[in-house]
Amino acid sequence: MSDLISASKRCLLVAAAPREAQAVLDAFAVLKDPIEQAKVIQLCDRYDLVMSGVGKSNAAASTAIACSNSQYHAVISVGIAGALPAESPLSIGATLVASRSIFSDEGVGAPDGFTSLSKLGFPSFSSGDDWIDHDLELTEDLSKFCDLSGTVATVSWCSGDDQCAQGVVNRTGAIAEAMEGAAVALAAKLVNPQIRTAELRVISNTTGNRDQQVWDLDGALSKLTEVLGRLR
Repeated sequence: MSDLISASKRCLLVAAAPREAQAVLDAFAVLKDPIEQAKVIQLCDRYDLVMSGVGKSNAAASTAIACSNSQYHAVISVGIAGALPAESPLSIGATLVASRSIFSDEGVGAPDGFTSLSKLGFPSFSSGDDWIDHDLELTEDLSKFCDLSGTVATVSWCSGDDQCAQGVVNRTGAIAEAMEGAAVALAAKLVNPQIRTAELRVISNTTGNRDQQVWDLDGALSKLTEVLGRLR
Protein backbone atom coordinates (compact mmCIF):
# COMPACT_ATOMS: atom_id res chain seq x y z
CA MET A 1 0.00 0.00 0.00
CA SER A 2 1.05 3.60 -0.52
CA ASP A 3 1.35 6.14 2.27
CA LEU A 4 -2.45 6.46 2.35
CA ILE A 5 -2.31 4.11 5.36
CA SER A 6 0.40 4.50 7.99
CA ALA A 7 0.89 4.60 11.74
CA SER A 8 -0.49 8.14 11.71
CA LYS A 9 -3.22 7.36 9.16
CA ARG A 10 -4.75 4.19 10.52
CA CYS A 11 -7.26 1.93 8.80
CA LEU A 12 -10.21 -0.04 10.17
CA LEU A 13 -11.04 -3.37 8.53
CA VAL A 14 -14.68 -4.42 9.01
CA ALA A 15 -15.49 -8.13 8.67
CA ALA A 16 -19.01 -9.41 9.24
CA ALA A 17 -18.97 -13.06 10.31
CA PRO A 18 -16.65 -14.91 12.70
CA ARG A 19 -14.92 -16.88 9.95
CA GLU A 20 -14.34 -13.74 7.90
CA ALA A 21 -12.86 -12.03 10.97
CA GLN A 22 -10.68 -15.06 11.61
CA ALA A 23 -9.39 -14.88 8.05
CA VAL A 24 -8.31 -11.30 8.73
CA LEU A 25 -6.60 -12.28 11.99
CA ASP A 26 -4.76 -15.07 10.18
CA ALA A 27 -3.59 -12.59 7.54
CA PHE A 28 -1.95 -10.47 10.22
CA ALA A 29 -0.80 -13.46 12.33
CA VAL A 30 -2.82 -12.26 15.31
CA LEU A 31 -4.17 -14.73 17.88
CA LYS A 32 -7.50 -13.70 19.43
CA ASP A 33 -10.08 -15.94 21.04
CA PRO A 34 -12.90 -15.29 21.35
CA ILE A 35 -13.67 -12.58 18.79
CA GLU A 36 -16.36 -10.30 20.17
CA GLN A 37 -18.83 -8.41 18.03
CA ALA A 38 -18.19 -4.64 17.82
CA LYS A 39 -14.95 -4.93 19.82
CA VAL A 40 -11.95 -3.45 18.02
CA ILE A 41 -8.82 -5.61 17.72
CA GLN A 42 -5.45 -4.03 16.94
CA LEU A 43 -3.76 -5.95 14.13
CA CYS A 44 -0.60 -3.84 13.82
CA ASP A 45 0.42 -0.19 14.01
CA ARG A 46 -1.59 0.61 10.86
CA TYR A 47 -4.64 -1.64 10.94
CA ASP A 48 -7.47 -2.49 13.32
CA LEU A 49 -10.26 -5.02 12.89
CA VAL A 50 -13.85 -5.05 14.04
CA MET A 51 -16.20 -7.99 13.59
CA SER A 52 -19.47 -6.23 12.89
CA GLY A 53 -21.96 -9.06 12.65
CA VAL A 54 -23.81 -9.98 9.48
CA GLY A 55 -26.08 -7.54 7.64
CA LYS A 56 -26.49 -3.81 7.17
CA SER A 57 -27.70 -2.94 10.65
CA ASN A 58 -24.88 -4.75 12.43
CA ALA A 59 -22.32 -3.38 9.98
CA ALA A 60 -23.44 0.22 10.38
CA ALA A 61 -23.68 0.05 14.18
CA SER A 62 -20.29 -1.59 14.71
CA THR A 63 -18.55 0.72 12.25
CA ALA A 64 -20.08 3.81 13.85
CA ILE A 65 -19.01 2.70 17.33
CA ALA A 66 -15.45 2.00 16.22
CA CYS A 67 -15.10 5.24 14.25
CA SER A 68 -16.54 7.27 17.12
CA ASN A 69 -14.04 5.83 19.59
CA SER A 70 -10.91 6.14 17.43
CA GLN A 71 -9.70 8.29 14.57
CA TYR A 72 -9.35 6.40 11.28
CA HIS A 73 -8.07 7.65 7.97
CA ALA A 74 -9.69 4.78 6.07
CA VAL A 75 -12.35 2.10 6.54
CA ILE A 76 -12.49 -1.03 4.39
CA SER A 77 -15.30 -3.58 4.36
CA VAL A 78 -13.74 -7.02 3.75
CA GLY A 79 -15.15 -10.51 3.32
CA ILE A 80 -16.80 -12.89 0.89
CA ALA A 81 -19.43 -12.23 -1.79
CA GLY A 82 -21.71 -14.00 -4.24
CA ALA A 83 -21.23 -13.72 -8.00
CA LEU A 84 -24.27 -12.25 -9.74
CA PRO A 85 -25.48 -13.47 -13.16
CA ALA A 86 -23.69 -12.04 -16.16
CA GLU A 87 -22.52 -13.08 -19.62
CA SER A 88 -19.15 -13.80 -18.02
CA PRO A 89 -19.89 -14.25 -14.29
CA LEU A 90 -17.11 -13.98 -11.75
CA SER A 91 -15.40 -17.24 -10.93
CA ILE A 92 -15.26 -18.72 -7.46
CA GLY A 93 -12.14 -17.41 -5.73
CA ALA A 94 -11.94 -14.22 -7.78
CA THR A 95 -10.84 -11.18 -5.79
CA LEU A 96 -12.76 -7.95 -6.24
CA VAL A 97 -12.33 -4.38 -5.08
CA ALA A 98 -15.54 -2.37 -5.27
CA SER A 99 -15.38 0.78 -7.35
CA ARG A 100 -18.91 1.41 -6.07
CA SER A 101 -21.03 -0.04 -3.24
CA ILE A 102 -24.77 0.35 -3.74
CA PHE A 103 -27.82 -0.40 -1.63
CA SER A 104 -29.85 -2.87 -3.65
CA ASP A 105 -33.23 -2.89 -1.94
CA GLU A 106 -33.70 0.32 0.04
CA GLY A 107 -36.98 1.61 -1.38
CA VAL A 108 -40.48 0.58 -2.43
CA GLY A 109 -41.57 -2.40 -4.49
CA ALA A 110 -44.72 -2.03 -6.56
CA PRO A 111 -46.46 -3.84 -9.45
CA ASP A 112 -44.69 -1.54 -11.91
CA GLY A 113 -41.27 -2.17 -10.39
CA PHE A 114 -38.86 -0.98 -7.74
CA THR A 115 -38.33 2.67 -6.76
CA SER A 116 -35.20 3.46 -4.77
CA LEU A 117 -35.11 5.72 -1.73
CA SER A 118 -33.11 8.32 -3.64
CA LYS A 119 -35.81 8.57 -6.29
CA LEU A 120 -38.36 8.97 -3.50
CA GLY A 121 -36.36 11.89 -2.12
CA PHE A 122 -34.64 10.05 0.74
CA PRO A 123 -31.10 9.33 -0.47
CA SER A 124 -28.75 7.30 1.68
CA PHE A 125 -25.63 9.32 0.89
CA SER A 126 -24.98 13.06 0.94
CA SER A 127 -24.36 12.89 -2.80
CA GLY A 128 -28.09 12.26 -3.24
CA ASP A 129 -27.53 8.68 -4.33
CA ASP A 130 -28.08 5.14 -3.06
CA TRP A 131 -24.44 4.36 -3.70
CA ILE A 132 -20.94 5.52 -2.87
CA ASP A 133 -18.09 5.65 -5.35
CA HIS A 134 -15.16 4.71 -3.15
CA ASP A 135 -11.98 6.69 -2.70
CA LEU A 136 -10.11 6.45 -6.01
CA GLU A 137 -6.59 6.36 -4.58
CA LEU A 138 -7.43 3.72 -2.00
CA THR A 139 -9.28 1.62 -4.57
CA GLU A 140 -6.37 1.84 -6.99
CA ASP A 141 -3.98 0.68 -4.27
CA LEU A 142 -6.19 -2.28 -3.38
CA SER A 143 -6.61 -3.14 -7.07
CA LYS A 144 -2.95 -4.13 -7.13
CA PHE A 145 -3.86 -7.11 -4.95
CA CYS A 146 -7.16 -8.03 -6.67
CA ASP A 147 -8.27 -9.54 -9.96
CA LEU A 148 -10.74 -6.85 -10.94
CA SER A 149 -12.93 -3.96 -9.80
CA GLY A 150 -16.64 -3.28 -10.21
CA THR A 151 -19.90 -2.52 -8.46
CA VAL A 152 -20.86 -4.57 -5.40
CA ALA A 153 -24.49 -4.58 -4.27
CA THR A 154 -25.31 -4.43 -0.57
CA VAL A 155 -28.40 -6.60 -0.10
CA SER A 156 -30.80 -7.21 2.76
CA TRP A 157 -31.51 -10.73 1.57
CA CYS A 158 -29.15 -12.85 -0.51
CA SER A 159 -30.27 -14.05 -3.92
CA GLY A 160 -31.53 -17.60 -3.48
CA ASP A 161 -33.41 -17.80 -6.77
CA ASP A 162 -32.71 -16.72 -10.35
CA GLN A 163 -35.32 -13.97 -10.43
CA CYS A 164 -34.00 -12.40 -7.24
CA ALA A 165 -30.41 -12.44 -8.51
CA GLN A 166 -31.38 -10.91 -11.85
CA GLY A 167 -33.39 -8.24 -10.01
CA VAL A 168 -30.27 -7.14 -8.13
CA VAL A 169 -28.41 -6.85 -11.43
CA ASN A 170 -31.24 -4.91 -13.06
CA ARG A 171 -31.48 -2.43 -10.17
CA THR A 172 -27.80 -1.90 -9.53
CA GLY A 173 -25.63 -3.11 -12.39
CA ALA A 174 -23.55 -4.97 -9.79
CA ILE A 175 -21.34 -7.96 -10.53
CA ALA A 176 -21.39 -9.32 -6.97
CA GLU A 177 -23.50 -9.07 -3.84
CA ALA A 178 -22.69 -8.93 -0.14
CA MET A 179 -24.55 -7.66 2.92
CA GLU A 180 -22.44 -4.90 4.47
CA GLY A 181 -20.30 -2.73 2.16
CA ALA A 182 -22.49 0.30 1.55
CA ALA A 183 -23.62 0.32 5.19
CA VAL A 184 -20.02 0.32 6.44
CA ALA A 185 -19.17 3.24 4.18
CA LEU A 186 -22.32 5.16 5.11
CA ALA A 187 -21.67 4.84 8.85
CA ALA A 188 -18.02 5.84 8.47
CA LYS A 189 -18.91 8.90 6.40
CA LEU A 190 -21.58 9.99 8.88
CA VAL A 191 -19.00 9.94 11.67
CA ASN A 192 -16.34 11.67 9.57
CA PRO A 193 -16.97 12.73 5.95
CA GLN A 194 -13.20 12.79 5.35
CA ILE A 195 -12.73 9.06 5.95
CA ARG A 196 -11.59 7.17 2.87
CA THR A 197 -13.71 4.08 2.17
CA ALA A 198 -13.34 0.87 0.19
CA GLU A 199 -14.74 -2.65 -0.10
CA LEU A 200 -12.73 -5.79 -0.86
CA ARG A 201 -14.38 -9.16 -1.51
CA VAL A 202 -13.53 -12.72 -2.52
CA ILE A 203 -16.17 -14.64 -4.48
CA SER A 204 -17.26 -17.64 -2.44
CA ASN A 205 -20.39 -18.72 -4.32
CA THR A 206 -22.75 -18.28 -7.21
CA THR A 207 -26.20 -16.77 -6.73
CA GLY A 208 -29.57 -17.86 -8.09
CA ASN A 209 -31.53 -21.01 -7.34
CA ARG A 210 -30.23 -22.44 -4.08
CA ASP A 211 -30.18 -26.06 -5.25
CA GLN A 212 -27.92 -25.09 -8.16
CA GLN A 213 -25.50 -22.79 -6.37
CA VAL A 214 -21.79 -23.59 -6.30
CA TRP A 215 -19.81 -22.83 -3.13
CA ASP A 216 -16.20 -22.88 -1.98
CA LEU A 217 -16.30 -21.08 1.36
CA ASP A 218 -13.05 -22.54 2.66
CA GLY A 219 -11.18 -21.62 -0.50
CA ALA A 220 -12.57 -18.08 -0.52
CA LEU A 221 -11.61 -17.49 3.10
CA SER A 222 -8.10 -18.79 2.46
CA LYS A 223 -7.87 -16.42 -0.50
CA LEU A 224 -9.06 -13.55 1.70
CA THR A 225 -6.26 -14.31 4.16
CA GLU A 226 -3.75 -14.40 1.31
CA VAL A 227 -4.85 -11.07 -0.16
CA LEU A 228 -5.04 -9.23 3.14
CA GLY A 229 -1.70 -10.69 4.17
CA ARG A 230 -0.16 -8.64 1.38
CA LEU A 231 -1.33 -5.47 3.15
CA ARG A 232 1.20 -6.23 5.89
